Amino acid sequence: NGYALEYADDVLRADRDFVLQAVAQNGCALKYADDILRADREVVLQAVAKTGSSLRYADEVLRSDREVVMQAVAQNDSALQYADDVLRADREVVLQAVAQNGWALQYADDILR
Repeated sequence: NGYALEYADDVLRADRDFVLQAVAQNGCALKYADDILRADREVVLQAVAKTGSSLRYADEVLRSDREVVMQAVAQNDSALQYADDVLRADREVVLQAVAQNGWALQYADDILR
C-alpha cells in the first residue's frame, strides 16, 4: 500500500525508486514524499496518473505544468481545484475536467464560467 510511505523513515521518503513504487500504488502517497521528489516531474506524473487529486501534494511549479495538470484532471476532474490559477483559466484544461464531470466547472476561473 502506497500509504505505508507515511511511516517510512526520511531516507526512504527521499528514495526516488521507492517513492515511484509507492505512488504507483496510491498517488496520494506523494503527500509523504520528500519535497525534492514532490518537485520531480516523473514522480508527480506517476502519482496523478493513479490518483488525480494527488496534484494537491505536488510542488507549486508542477501545479502550473500543463501536462501534469491535464493528466491529473483526466484521472479526476476535481484535481482542477489544485491547479495553478493560470491553468484554471485555460479552456482546454477546464474542458478536460468538465468532460469528466460538469461540477468541475466550479473550480474554473471566473472568465470561463
